[in-house]
Amino acid sequence: MTATAPHPRLTKTRRDGHPAPGPRRPLRILPLTPAVVLLLLFLAGPIAYCVYIAFTDLQLTGQAEESFVGFDNFTRAFGDESFLNAVWLTLVFTVVSSLIGQNTLGLALAVLMRRASKPVRTLTGGIVVTAWVLPEVVAGFLLYAFFRREGTLNAILDWLHLPSQNWLFTLPILAVSFANVWRGTAFSMLVYSAALNEIPKEITEAAEVDGAGGRRRMWHITLPMIRRSIGTNLMLNTLQTLSVFGLIWVMTRGGPGGRSQTLPLFMYEQAFQNSLIGYGTAVALLLLLVGSLFSLIYLRLLRTEV
Repeated sequence: MTATAPHPRLTKTRRDGHPAPGPRRPLRILPLTPAVVLLLLFLAGPIAYCVYIAFTDLQLTGQAEESFVGFDNFTRAFGDESFLNAVWLTLVFTVVSSLIGQNTLGLALAVLMRRASKPVRTLTGGIVVTAWVLPEVVAGFLLYAFFRREGTLNAILDWLHLPSQNWLFTLPILAVSFANVWRGTAFSMLVYSAALNEIPKEITEAAEVDGAGGRRRMWHITLPMIRRSIGTNLMLNTLQTLSVFGLIWVMTRGGPGGRSQTLPLFMYEQAFQNSLIGYGTAVALLLLLVGSLFSLIYLRLLRTEV
């Protein structure tokens, strides 16, 4: 038998020699249609409505209907000292607890656990992961009991005959930053543990034979080989830290005097305590913009490493 060639009208080729998409190709999109509809209905729809609300003066009480005010809510935010203070504290909270705290401590734990014995790895990993899986409210109450004036930290300092203080009053932003580090380090540790396990042992053994010390191996071999994991971990941790609300609310409620009030708490105060839904939604969009800028920076850095 001889194979018959396809009819020229049924098979078309592109300039690069590959067959052109047939008439059945649009049918392949049909299985995705329900997912697309759900995303448009429950994600894109609410986001679009929030964008609309941000340009109105919608309030929870004392108003019959909202009116369009343009960019008034945004100009009001940049002229509000409380908003600018919240932006500054959000950056401090993100840099201290995420970029420095969780990232550095997670990498250090991953490196140490790789060299530790199995019982030590099991115990350390269990303690760190337990802090991560705790609900945010429960973790907030635990850290509140640790930092309060009559709490565990001051009891330890008194036992060591060291000066104690009310940490939630004197250093509230650092206290909540430490709480976020304590709760979220496990994620970084797991990411870096998986990345370190992918490094071939032959490379590190060859570096040891060449006389490279631990610091040089870390700087010239380990970090360059896991740089993509570092970038991914930084992006995910930053986005998660920007949205932290319950932990800070339970510990300080943004006080005292707004000294631990990050943007999520400021947004909640304006929208639901002051009943300014339009203004609070505008702040939420600005917070979304900050997260988007961080994401673009990290994605740009990851793209340059390809």
